Amino acid sequence: MLELQKVSLEIQGDKGFEILKNINLKFYEKKIYVVTGPNGGGKSSLAKIIMGVYNPTSGQILLDEQDITSMSITERARMGIGYAFQSPPRFKGIKVRELLKMAASHNPEKVNICDLLYDVGLCAQDYLNRDVDASLSGGEMKRIEIATVLARNLKIAVFDEPEAGIDLWSFQKLAETFRNIHMKYDTTIILISHQERIMELADEIIIMSSGMVSAQSERDIILAGIMNNDSCACSTKCVKGVGQSAECVG
Repeated sequence: MLELQKVSLEIQGDKGFEILKNINLKFYEKKIYVVTGPNGGGKSSLAKIIMGVYNPTSGQILLDEQDITSMSITERARMGIGYAFQSPPRFKGIKVRELLKMAASHNPEKVNICDLLYDVGLCAQDYLNRDVDASLSGGEMKRIEIATVLARNLKIAVFDEPEAGIDLWSFQKLAETFRNIHMKYDTTIILISHQERIMELADEIIIMSSGMVSAQSERDIILAGIMNNDSCACSTKCVKGVGQSAECVG
């Protein structure tokens, strides 16, 4: 279990500015959590606090009751925490096969890279020898990055807006990928998103606003409350007051 206890994050300067304020959250094993809320509400900062990109100004972060608050990104990665960026990095000159082997290097005998690609909806024969460069689409890169996360057999996997920059078809395949991961793996998944289709994958939804947790409950309860508050009729079904997709004009 991952637990945040009274976690706050403040930007130092002439005038201190609190990005996160007294966050108390528990993330249990084998569950999917979606963290949503308006832009600037602290969602991405929460993800980076979990990974260790940012260090909290106050409070504690516990993984399986062990205090990891002061641990580095590398130390947290070794303990089984992973972070996937909004825009996955590309590696010119590296094949998909090589990237997955590096990701699975801690336990290569138990990781089948062909199965990993299958789990994220890609054919191994078509992708193993592809370069991890600009020749891959945004959706392909997203799924390959997810495969590298699965190769590490993580306890906690954090995905910051996994739908960003991909087309509608790839978005649907991405949603299917997360459903498959939930059924097959023991990883706790934390998705930062404001897309309704991503929220529908969640066991629990957490709403953040102004750096605070404004609501947390089961998916159906939160979605019912959001939809009763009105939604906009765009193709990607984003939710007013929660966030808008790049495609939304409503």
